[in-house]
Amino acid sequence: MTSPSPIRDGFRQHVFGDAEFWVPERYINLEPKGGGAQGLVCAAVDTVTQQNVAIKKLSRPFQNVTHAKRAYREFKLMKLVNHKNIIGLLNAFTPQRTLEEFQDVYLVMELMDANLCQVIQMDLDHERMSYLLYQMLCGIKHLHSAGIIHRDLKPSNIVVKSDCTLKILDFGLARTAGTTFMMTPYVVTRYYRAPEVILGMGYTENVDIWSVGCIMGEMIRGGVLFPGTDHIDQWNKIIEQLGTPSQQFMVRLQPTVRNYVENRPRYPGFTFEKLFPDVLFPSDSSDHNRLKASQARDLLSKMLVIDPQSRISVDDALLHPYINVWYDEQEVNAPAPGPYDHSVDEREHTVDQWKELIYQEVMEYECAHAGRSTGGGGGTSSTGSGSAGGAQPSPAGNSEPNGY
Repeated sequence: MTSPSPIRDGFRQHVFGDAEFWVPERYINLEPKGGGAQGLVCAAVDTVTQQNVAIKKLSRPFQNVTHAKRAYREFKLMKLVNHKNIIGLLNAFTPQRTLEEFQDVYLVMELMDANLCQVIQMDLDHERMSYLLYQMLCGIKHLHSAGIIHRDLKPSNIVVKSDCTLKILDFGLARTAGTTFMMTPYVVTRYYRAPEVILGMGYTENVDIWSVGCIMGEMIRGGVLFPGTDHIDQWNKIIEQLGTPSQQFMVRLQPTVRNYVENRPRYPGFTFEKLFPDVLFPSDSSDHNRLKASQARDLLSKMLVIDPQSRISVDDALLHPYINVWYDEQEVNAPAPGPYDHSVDEREHTVDQWKELIYQEVMEYECAHAGRSTGGGGGTSSTGSGSAGGAQPSPAGNSEPNGY
């Protein structure tokens, strides 16, 4: 990187290989931290708030309608939600000052230490495991209260700090991004998607409970439970372990899907004691929570139920003995975000129309937060009384932030 780097209209340029970041001068010590399909992320220090932050530059948001729509939806939802278990928006900006020039959107979030993929590889005790699951459920419940059903929770999109606090990073699949069983395979992790999503059925809130069950099972087993290579293989992996579902489930499938599913070999499935034997669990907790393998297994057996009509609800999971040791009314029933306008998900616009909508949103945000030290605020909440369990998996603090 050349030094000194160029400054333009209060924005300083930072170059990392092919990537170029233009950010307000308040952000210093930028360091690339990778990122996913949706953008590159840099860690930085905010000199105004003295906070470590993650700055995400949305990846070419206007290259096509899908990217533009996703960028709009992500920004809109980040502005809407405000819960300690969902990543909060601290700031948003664009270095371009007119719609004609507009091409980059930057989102500033709290910097986390690691994603859940890294944490799953650690030897977690019952306290840490149940506390992480409790926080996932609180975040999901908050999204549901805004009418947002995630449907695509996975470890790469859940981040943690070294003090064991957890945040959900993304907002899942838009309502129109449903998948159908016979769709051509595409490169995406679907290991955590519920049977009703894989099979193209209708779904309700507890679709997200399946994903939490898959994540919990992976924490215990140390490997992915249902590593399917495509929709069909995914379904086979599920029924081989859990057994072929009942006829009441089959009759709710679309005819072509039902025809395929009913013609698969029938599997009896295994008991949860066989799938998750005692030897895989941490030793029973000796502290005040007295958490045990039998409780963890019981919760798993209620989450990993193929038929959503028989699967545990988010509210009941939060009351389960393995989880409710952390129960805090303010975290579980935090004020609901404003309702999300789902017509966005169904709306058809050209790339230029999406671009104008996003530009308006960024300008509105900048006006609303001009002169304030940070925007949003959703990401800075301190952890509440739920963190009182001595949950301090310090090794996460050494990992690289990831997944934004």
